Amino acid sequence: MIQIRPVSDLRNKFPEIEDIVVREGQPVYLTKNGYGSMVVLSLENYAQLTDDLELKLDLADREANLTDVRYTHDEVFSRVRTRVDAGR
Repeated sequence: MIQIRPVSDLRNKFPEIEDIVVREGQPVYLTKNGYGSMVVLSLENYAQLTDDLELKLDLADREANLTDVRYTHDEVFSRVRTRVDAGR
């Protein structure tokens, strides 16, 4: 079940928030004045979200060091748009 809490719960009910995030492995969405403010995740869940991205960025850095070929912003996004459009 999605957990949506006011940001004040982070201060006032930290052990409860920690239990949901760490033990249950669920994110907690925090609101401030009725609007979304932030998401609290366990380190494990955060790592699952970012590890693959960091690995791919490291690989891209290594590739970039092996060649002098560089693409402009327009060239990159044009190629991305072409691939996205082809997948529709």
